[in-house]
Amino acid sequence: MNSSPRTHAWRIEDREYARQQQRRGRRHAYENLVAERTALVVIDMVPFFVAGMPYALGIVDNITRLATALRVLGGAVAWVLPAGTPARPDFYGPEAARALRESGGTGPLRERLWPEFQVHDRDVLVEKTAASAFFPGRCPLPELLDHRGIDTVLIAGTVTNVCCESSARDAAALGYRVVMLADANAARRDEDHNATLHTIYRTFGDVRPTGEVLELLRGR
Repeated sequence: MNSSPRTHAWRIEDREYARQQQRRGRRHAYENLVAERTALVVIDMVPFFVAGMPYALGIVDNITRLATALRVLGGAVAWVLPAGTPARPDFYGPEAARALRESGGTGPLRERLWPEFQVHDRDVLVEKTAASAFFPGRCPLPELLDHRGIDTVLIAGTVTNVCCESSARDAAALGYRVVMLADANAARRDEDHNATLHTIYRTFGDVRPTGEVLELLRGR
C-alpha cells in the first residue's frame, strides 16, 4: 500500500448549501466560534489507524495547526484513544476482532498517539470503550469538557464514517455545537468521507475546512 499522505477531495453538494440557506437564512449553522468554549476532539489518531493509511497521514498537519492555535486562544484539545475493548469475533471474524482489540496499543496514553503529535499538560487525554467518544458511560470526555465550560466541539481524526461520525452524532444529541472538520478527518475513500460530511451538515452540525475554522476562532 502507498503510505504517502493524501488529501480527500471533499465536497458538500451545492443543493445542500442552497437547502440550508433557504431553511435558516445562512449557509453555515455557526457563524462564530468562541475559542474559550471550543474543544478540538481528535479521534483514534494512533498508529494502528494512521500508519499506511494515506488520508490519515494527510490530516496530521491540519490537526496540529488547529491544536496549536486553539491552545493559544484558550480553548481545549482532547485526544481520544481506543481502549482495546474486546470486539465480537462472531461479527468481525477472529483476526479482525483481535486487531481491533489491540488497536489502541499499550503503555501510557501519550505514547500511544501518532508520534508526530505533541500533547500538552492541559490537554485532555482519554480512552473510549465504544465507537463514539460521547456515548454515555463509555468515555469520560463529556464530563471533562463540561467542567471546562465547553459548548462547541470540532471533530477530527479517523475513521470519518465510523468513530468520527459516531462521536459527532452523539455530541449533537448531548447538546454540543458540532463542527466536522472537512480536511482533518480521514476515511478509506472519498466516497465514504463525503457521505459522512453530507450527513453531518444536513442533520447534526456544520462542516468546515481548517482554514475557515481558524478564521472563526480568531474572530475574523
